[in-house]
Amino acid sequence: MSNKSTTGALAIKGIVALIGALLLFAPFLFQDVRSLEVAARICIFIVLVASFDLLIGYTGIVSFAHTMFFGFGAYGAAILLKEMGPGWTPVILGGLAGVAVSLVFAVAIGLLSLRVKAIFFAMITLAAASVVLVLASQLSQFTGGEDGITYRAPDLFKPATKIFTDADGKVLSLWGVKFNGKLAAYYFVFACSLVLFLLMLRFVASPLGTVLKAIRENEARAEAIGYKVVAYRTFIFCLSATIASLAGTVYAVWLKYTGPDTSLSFAIMIDILLMVVIGGMGTMWGAVIGAVLMVVAQYYLRDLMGVASEALTGVPLLPELLAPDRWLFWLGLIFILLVYFFPKGIAGTAMEKGARA
Repeated sequence: MSNKSTTGALAIKGIVALIGALLLFAPFLFQDVRSLEVAARICIFIVLVASFDLLIGYTGIVSFAHTMFFGFGAYGAAILLKEMGPGWTPVILGGLAGVAVSLVFAVAIGLLSLRVKAIFFAMITLAAASVVLVLASQLSQFTGGEDGITYRAPDLFKPATKIFTDADGKVLSLWGVKFNGKLAAYYFVFACSLVLFLLMLRFVASPLGTVLKAIRENEARAEAIGYKVVAYRTFIFCLSATIASLAGTVYAVWLKYTGPDTSLSFAIMIDILLMVVIGGMGTMWGAVIGAVLMVVAQYYLRDLMGVASEALTGVPLLPELLAPDRWLFWLGLIFILLVYFFPKGIAGTAMEKGARA
């Protein structure tokens, strides 16, 4: 591969490395509670989007059940933390339970449905996710119903926990940031997300990742040269479900609350789809870029529009167009422009242009 052909890839990797550095030092760079919540959410959604991209981008499987697996992991930890109290045992057991249930559903859906055409498989996954959402809302004795479950995280993550102290027993701080349980909770989310993301990177770079791309490009040809397509598709469906479930467990520990809106909502599935499209399908780097742009826009676009609207007071029409209540309109418009100018997503288009340079 020539130097010119790697220009786009290097640029994208540089952006991702910068994002990684910002997330690593987020508690010190952005010290308000809201910014830390945004950083943690970005970490979780990077994993969710990347694991979904294993399906749609690398293998060509369209599924609407990704939030279902995310919810299994979240509810597994939440239920056990509620019943057993704060500690690592319920987190581990809940995470394993979430993975086990996710694998059962993934194998069942995969073996029964992956032989059918893409649109029918997508509808089956949508139906399964809808059933689980309804059950989570109705089985209130287990899931808390619409109100969800509130619980306590392990003692290490309590804000009052002192991670490092001086000789007098006072918690140490750096640049005004205290080494307490809140900081530990964020780095727990960051570390888990980083490990899962690196595992997916290693997976797509392996020979198995190449097989998945072959299945995506021409399923019949892959079958003809000896690959058991259904077995490979079922395996990747199970792997994606496992990673989504683990991400749900990590997010449940961070939030200390799990409910249908935070783990099973179809709105989350739509967000994941948008992030994949914005970042670029078939590239792990695109998952990072798409998740960052979408989450930041969801949290800060309204505020930015409010500032712009006030600054343009007295100008005809513009203050009303930029009213914060219209942020979803502008978010949709931005999405349309991104798709128009970056038809293969930001990362995909950049890499393609770099290869042509």
